[in-house]
Amino acid sequence: MKFPAILAAALVVAACGKPAAPGATPADFAAEPTVQSTGTLNIYSARHYDSDKVMYDTFEKETGIRVRFRESGAPELIETMKAEGDASPADVIIASDAGTLFRFQDAGFTQGIRSETLETAIPAHFREPDGNWFGLAKRARIIVYDPSRLQPDDVNQYSDLADGKLHGEVCMRSSSNIYNLSLMGEFIGRWGLDKAAAWARNVVANFARPPQGGDTTQIESIAAGECSVALINHYYWVRMATGTDAEKAKTAKTKLSFPEQDGVGTHINVTAAAVAAHAPNKDNAVRFIEWLTTPEGQKLLTDETKEFPMIVGVPLPDGLEALPDFKQSQFPLQQLGENQAEAQEIYDRAGWN
Repeated sequence: MKFPAILAAALVVAACGKPAAPGATPADFAAEPTVQSTGTLNIYSARHYDSDKVMYDTFEKETGIRVRFRESGAPELIETMKAEGDASPADVIIASDAGTLFRFQDAGFTQGIRSETLETAIPAHFREPDGNWFGLAKRARIIVYDPSRLQPDDVNQYSDLADGKLHGEVCMRSSSNIYNLSLMGEFIGRWGLDKAAAWARNVVANFARPPQGGDTTQIESIAAGECSVALINHYYWVRMATGTDAEKAKTAKTKLSFPEQDGVGTHINVTAAAVAAHAPNKDNAVRFIEWLTTPEGQKLLTDETKEFPMIVGVPLPDGLEALPDFKQSQFPLQQLGENQAEAQEIYDRAGWN
């Protein structure tokens, strides 16, 4: 596909497979042409993987649509879009965790779309009811533990983490982390506020140390003997288990539990995409999100991250074959965001910083 010379020149700073110029301000990006075009797609992504650049390049080569992208943390992208207002060039927003997509939606930065392709491919509980975002890859929030100190029956429910028998044994990351907020969002929806609050208080009473680090830190802390149990997203463990010899040695000291197998199933969240509220290239945005549900799109989206593909039949990324089949919660993910403020209040009152 050939582009008008003026458009091609304007895209030099963010050419095929490359982000906007390093240090670019929101004004810099917004100043580039955003007229309706069949050949342009602007992606704002809160993900940071080399494989995503390959994904954009592959889509561009297959469709002829020029892809430009901005990568930053979700809070920074939200502030960028606030500054840009109606002139935002964003067409697609990509972020991990339904709770994060809720923040974009709540700020008015997404729009509902209808797509038979997406509505057929993606189960209803993994997408926002009005089409404001669509889950494209899955992650499980599971329990990792030291098998030399705990038995499987000690950690087969999320409620076990609040049991007094684990006093001084629990490691956690900050409560403000979106993964923990979303997990609490499901607890609120399933258990009610009082039971969810009691769980948080009792988990805090079991802390081996103040919350710190990310999910990888929790695995390392268990391997080092600082605690015996923690919550993680599954892919952090898989990446280490398929990583360096040192990382493999750490995961070898731990085992995984997929909670609630005799009940509602393990908490599941998503990496998801939305069409931006003022997308100048809406048709291309929808086309890209639909492409991410193809076998090729799913593979590129999940191979490096070690998330589970959303679409049935897509081969699993290397390393996931070692995990067991498990029952997955079907809790409606839009409620995770709706319960987010109450979740943080519960954690704050419990002293989970």
